[in-house]
Amino acid sequence: MIQTGIISQHEATRISLVRHASVHNPSNIFYGRLPGFSISKKGGLEAARTAWALKDMTIEEVHTSPLLRCRQTASEILKYHHSLKLRQSRLITEVLTPFQGKSEGIVHSRNGDVYTGTDPNYEQPEDIMLRVQKFLFRTRLTFPKKHVVAVTHGDIILFMILWASHLSTTPLNKKKFTTLGILKEYPAVSSITTFSYSTSTKDERPSIAYFNPAIHMPC
Repeated sequence: MIQTGIISQHEATRISLVRHASVHNPSNIFYGRLPGFSISKKGGLEAARTAWALKDMTIEEVHTSPLLRCRQTASEILKYHHSLKLRQSRLITEVLTPFQGKSEGIVHSRNGDVYTGTDPNYEQPEDIMLRVQKFLFRTRLTFPKKHVVAVTHGDIILFMILWASHLSTTPLNKKKFTTLGILKEYPAVSSITTFSYSTSTKDERPSIAYFNPAIHMPC
């Protein structure tokens, strides 16, 4: 069961996956891992709200996907945590897909499924989970009973939510995600999804808290 609202501070090991803010994309390209896509003016405001939501939290480290939009979002968070240095990890980067550089309309027509029918050179959900779980387990071992923030991408967060909820990490479950009774929306831009672990067991299914500043934070 996902808790809705601001994350709690307690003795569990907590890893907050933050989705990057809105991107400046006037050509409506499915940008994937393409370089140079920065957050928009709207995205800057979103990232600032997320940073404000996290400002009073005790955070041990802030990690980010290497992509510009994530680094910019993470930089807003660091404004309230001056002693921390931003750390990059390719383990939480965007999905590798053949749809990169194509029109967003093509991906929308597939209900966001960038996996079905692609060749083996591109990632499937199980590939994503292998690298994300590697990142999460390393972080848990390094910072037990601490709080770490990582800025990443929507599908990374979505598949981790499915796995933690004991559901299959499949393209079909991505397509029908909002009907599964877990969360009413795809992880929103600048949202914070926190996974809390009570043990050091590698395959522990963590509890989940979801916070969307656009909904849960007073104006």
